[in-house]
Amino acid sequence: MENQVLSIRGMTCAACAQRIEKTVRKLSGISQANVNLASEKLFVEYDAASLSIPAIKEAVTKIGYEVVEKTDNSNITIPIGGMTCAVCAQRVEKAIKKLDGVTNVSVNFATEKAAVAYDPAKTRVSIIKEAIEKAGYKALEFSKTDAADEDRERKQKEIRTLWTKFIVSAVFSLPLLYIAMVPMIKVIQLPFPGGLDPMNYPLLYALAELILVIPVISVGYKFYTIGFKALWMRSPNMDSLIAIGTTAAVLYSIYNTWQIAAGRFAAVESLYFETAGVIITLILLGKSLEAVSKGRTSEAIKKLMGLAPKTAIVISDGIEREIPIDEVEIGDIIVVKPGEKIPVDGTVVSGNTSIDESMLTGESMPVDKKAGDAVYAASLNTTGSMQFRAEKIGADTVLAQIIKLVEDAQGSKAPIAKMADIVSGYFVPVVCIIALSSGIAWYFGTGGDLKFAVTIFISVLVIACPCALGLATPTAIMVGTGKGAENGILIKSGEALETAHKINIIVFDKTGTITEGKPTVTDILTIDGSAESLCGNNSLLALAASAEKGSEHPLGQAIVIAAQDKGLKFLPVDEFNSITGRGIEAKIGEKTILAGNRKLMDERNIPLSMLTEAVDKLASEGKTPMYVAINGALAGVIAVADVVKQSSKSAIETLRKMGIEAVMITGDNAKTAAAIAKQVGIDRVLSEVLPQDKSNEVKKLQMEKRKVAMVGDGINDAPALAQADIGIAIGSGTDVAMESADIVLIRSDLMDVPTAINLSRATIRNIKQNLFWAFGYNVVGIPIAAGALYLFGGPLLNPIFAAAAMSLSSVSVLTNALRLKRFKVKN
Repeated sequence: MENQVLSIRGMTCAACAQRIEKTVRKLSGISQANVNLASEKLFVEYDAASLSIPAIKEAVTKIGYEVVEKTDNSNITIPIGGMTCAVCAQRVEKAIKKLDGVTNVSVNFATEKAAVAYDPAKTRVSIIKEAIEKAGYKALEFSKTDAADEDRERKQKEIRTLWTKFIVSAVFSLPLLYIAMVPMIKVIQLPFPGGLDPMNYPLLYALAELILVIPVISVGYKFYTIGFKALWMRSPNMDSLIAIGTTAAVLYSIYNTWQIAAGRFAAVESLYFETAGVIITLILLGKSLEAVSKGRTSEAIKKLMGLAPKTAIVISDGIEREIPIDEVEIGDIIVVKPGEKIPVDGTVVSGNTSIDESMLTGESMPVDKKAGDAVYAASLNTTGSMQFRAEKIGADTVLAQIIKLVEDAQGSKAPIAKMADIVSGYFVPVVCIIALSSGIAWYFGTGGDLKFAVTIFISVLVIACPCALGLATPTAIMVGTGKGAENGILIKSGEALETAHKINIIVFDKTGTITEGKPTVTDILTIDGSAESLCGNNSLLALAASAEKGSEHPLGQAIVIAAQDKGLKFLPVDEFNSITGRGIEAKIGEKTILAGNRKLMDERNIPLSMLTEAVDKLASEGKTPMYVAINGALAGVIAVADVVKQSSKSAIETLRKMGIEAVMITGDNAKTAAAIAKQVGIDRVLSEVLPQDKSNEVKKLQMEKRKVAMVGDGINDAPALAQADIGIAIGSGTDVAMESADIVLIRSDLMDVPTAINLSRATIRNIKQNLFWAFGYNVVGIPIAAGALYLFGGPLLNPIFAAAAMSLSSVSVLTNALRLKRFKVKN
C-alpha cells in the first residue's frame, strides 16, 4: 500500500468533502480516503498495482473539483546572460529539458530568464546551471521557491480575492439595502432621493435595485457556477443552497418588476433584490473570515516549514561556499557561525558551541555541543562557530519527519467525527426538501401568499450551514496537533488524539523512561561478602567487563564503561552468547563467565545464598544486582544504579491529580523495582517481567476494562507500545519504539506525558463544543427559518438575518478551534 496527499481546490462545504470521499472510496484499489476540509487535502492509501494517482485525479476532476498532486518539486528562476535571439532561448530550453528530474522549463527571451520546475531528489541547481553553461550561455544569480511557498502564496491570493469581492459587493449592496429599507421606516425621516420613491416612481425604484444587484451577483458568480453544477450532478452543496435561494429571490423580483412595468404597481412591495444582494455580501464576508481563520489553524505547520534556512555554507576544496539547501549532500562539511541556523542534520566535527533547540523540542535552555555531538536542522547556533558533517538531508531530517508526522495527523479523522460525516452526506438534499416543503405548506396555509412562501423558502436554504459541521473536527485537530508539535509532542493521528483523553492508567518502562537510562557501577561484592575496592584489585570487574563488551544492554555497557574509566585491560573473549531477559554467557580462556540476573543463576542451578543479605540491601537502595559466576560458581555481584529523571516524580504526581494511575514495569528484581517506584511515588509495580512479556502485562490491564497507555523508549518496548490503547515513545528512544508509538515526545521529559493527555482533553472538549454548536445551530435555525416561531405568534425570520447567521456559524466554529492556540503547558 502507498500513501499520497492531493490538494483539492473548489470545495466549499462538508458536502463537497463527503462527495469526494465517496467517489474515491468506490475506486478499486483504494484502502482509505480522507478529506480534510480545513486544509483542503485528500489523504489516500491505495494499492499502486491496481490503481494510479492519475486515475484518482481523474475521478475527482469528473465530479467538478481541481486536484493538485503534492510534489517535492522546487521552482527556480535563473537569469541567463548571452542570449541574442529566440533560437538561443530554444537552445537553452532543450538543454535543460534533457536533464533527469526537470518536470517543466520555460525560457523567456524578452526577460532573459528560465523558469524551471525540478525534483531536488533527481537533479540539482548546479547541474541545471552547468547545462546552461555547456550550451554556451551564462547562468546568473537566481531566486527559488518551493511547493510550500507557492501554496502559501496561492492561499494569500485567495484571501485577497475574497476580500476584494466582498468590498465590491458591499459597495453596491449597502446602497441597495438603503434604498429597499428606508421607504419602510416610518419612525424617523431618513434622506431619500425623491425620484426613486416607490409610491410615485415604482418602475424606477425597481430598476435601480436591479442595476445595483447585478454587480453583486457578478462578483458572487462562483456560487452559481459551482452550486448549479453540483445540483446538476445530483450532489448539491452549500453553494447550491445559496444559488437556489438567491436565484429564487432575483427571478421573483424580476417577475414583479415586469408586473410593475405592466401597470400592477402593488408588486413594488414584493421585490427581493436587496435580499439576494445582502445574502451574497454576507456570505462573501463569512468566506473571507473563514479563509483567514483556516490559515491560522495551520500556522504551526507553516512555522515548522519556515524554520529551516534556505542556504548552507559548505567547505569545498578549503573554500567556504554558500549554496542552496537542496545542493547539500551527505558527507559535506558545513560551517555554522554564531546566530545562524543549522541547515541539515549531522555530527559536529570541530568547534564548541551552544545550540538553541527550542523550536524542535520546546526546551528553552541552549544545549552545549562539541565534536561527536548530533545537531539538527532549524536549531539555532548561539555562541561559537563550528563545523559539522551532513548526515541527513531533505526528507530525512528530524524537522522534515516532524512536519510529515504533523501533516499525517492533520489529515486523519477522529472517530468522534463520524456522526458529523454521516449527517453532512445527507444534509443539503434534506435542507432542499425542507425548504420546498415549508414554502409549499405556507403558500397554501396563507391562502396563496407567494411572497410569504418565497421568504420561507429562501430563509431555510440560506440559514442551513453544512460548513460548520465539516469544520468542527478537522480544525480542532489541526490546531491541537500543531500546538503539540510546538511543544515537542508529536501526535500521529486524530484517533490517537481522541483516545488519549480516555486514558486512566499509564504503564511506564523503568530504564530510560523513569530513569536516565545511563546506569553506573556503584558497588562490587566478592564471594566472601567484602567490598572489592574500585581503586584496588578489580579482577571481577575486568572479567565481567570483558564478557559484557559484546553486549548492547545498558547495564552491561555500564560495567564496560566502569572498567574503561579505571584503565583496566580487557581480556580476549572466545565465545559470546546473549540470553534475552537474563544476561550473557562468555568464554574467556579456560573460564566460562555468566553475568546476569537471578533468573539466569537459578536456571543454571548456581546457589546465591551466601550473598542474599548483601544483595537485598543493594536492591532496597534501588540498585540493580548483576550476578557474576565463573565456571558454574558464584564469584560476586556488581551493583548498577540508574539515576531517576528529575521530572519523573512531578509527572507521576501530576497524573495522580488528573485521576490517572501510574504503573512501573521492569525486568529488575522486586526489591530494586520497589525502591525506584518509591522514589517517584508509584504504588503499583510489575517487576521481573521479560521483554517479550511486557505486551502481555499491558493486555492484562486492558482486561480490567482500563484504557492503557504505555510509555517506553527501547526496541523491547515496541510490542507493548503497539498493544496499548496509546503508545507513547520518548525522544531519546529507538526508531523502532517511535514507529510503534501513537505519540512521540521529542524531549525525554516525562512532564510531557500529562501535557499530552491534557492537550487531548482540551482538543476533544473543543471538538465537542464545535459539534454542539454546529448541530445546535442547524437544529434550532432551520425550524425558525421555516416559520416555527411565526406559527405560534412570533416573528418571521428575514432571509438577510438568516444569511448573517449562516456566515457567522462557520466563523464561530473556527474561532473556537483557534482558542486551542492558548493552551498552556504546565511544568
